[in-house]
Amino acid sequence: MHLPPACRLEVSHLSDASEARRLVNHMANVLGFNTKESGDLAIVVTELVSNIVIHARCGQLVLTPIEEHGRVGIKIESQDTGPGIANVEQAIADGFSTVGSLGYGLGTINRLMDAFDVQSQPGAGGKTLITCLRWKRDSSHDPYHCPISIGVATRPRLDSEFNGDAFVIKMWNKYALIALIDGLGHGEYAHHAARQAKEYLEMHYDQPLPIIFRGVGRACQATRGVVMAVALFDWGSRPIRLAFASIGNIEARVFYCPIPMNLVAQRGVIGLNAPQPVIAEYNWNPAYVMILHSDGISSKWRWSRFPELAEASAAYTARHLLQSLAGNDDDATVMVVRES
Repeated sequence: MHLPPACRLEVSHLSDASEARRLVNHMANVLGFNTKESGDLAIVVTELVSNIVIHARCGQLVLTPIEEHGRVGIKIESQDTGPGIANVEQAIADGFSTVGSLGYGLGTINRLMDAFDVQSQPGAGGKTLITCLRWKRDSSHDPYHCPISIGVATRPRLDSEFNGDAFVIKMWNKYALIALIDGLGHGEYAHHAARQAKEYLEMHYDQPLPIIFRGVGRACQATRGVVMAVALFDWGSRPIRLAFASIGNIEARVFYCPIPMNLVAQRGVIGLNAPQPVIAEYNWNPAYVMILHSDGISSKWRWSRFPELAEASAAYTARHLLQSLAGNDDDATVMVVRES
């Protein structure tokens, strides 16, 4: 594909956002981005122009089309020599502002872009470089025949209308990603934290797992935090490959596997004090059964108690385990992966 040229825009006034939107929309149209993607990019350049003018008075935006492994994208760089950012991660958190604004600019960019990096030297004349990247999504994301089936059952604690658990299921090409998220505690604040994580995952499900965990952590900084387990199945490889990572107390088990899988969760809370995720990889057989559940279900249960589930569907298995094992004093979710 013939890429359009990069372009540079000098920024010194909020009205420059109009030209930034025109430039990024033109580049996005040439590269084949859809209307929603182009709109997201327009929001990002508007936020970056506002950030430059409010904090540094002047700077520049650079828009660069890129191509990698057959896919195209747009890299956006914002450069200024303003006061710099003393705490980058704090600045990304929704609601944080040093100038009395709503404080959603960098958090919005984190949610809308596939990659996001800030390098800043705080102090007078400090340089700040913000680099972000958005890939064009494959319009033919319908999955090939998937050898696995995914079932889920969830409910809030019995005295609450808010479910602090959330889940994500995405299938595309020869991949399937599942994630189970549990906001700390329960009630409205746990629901809000889980929703922030879910929204980020819904937009970035096809990114590498370390980027997903980092982005979710940033999205949840202004919340009480979440714990989360993510499993990525690649059935385009032979044998099928599973990549798994978990931070917090999501329970993960695999049955009918001759060599036990050690699906270990790291301690921590995503959005507060989470470590870098450790990605474990395994061969996967569709005859295996994976079960993930939140801590609304006690971990002291045995698969052997449920012989009636040996041949059950993933959806039925999830519903049956939830009904049989969930307590009344916490949100509860069960996710099941087994042969389709």
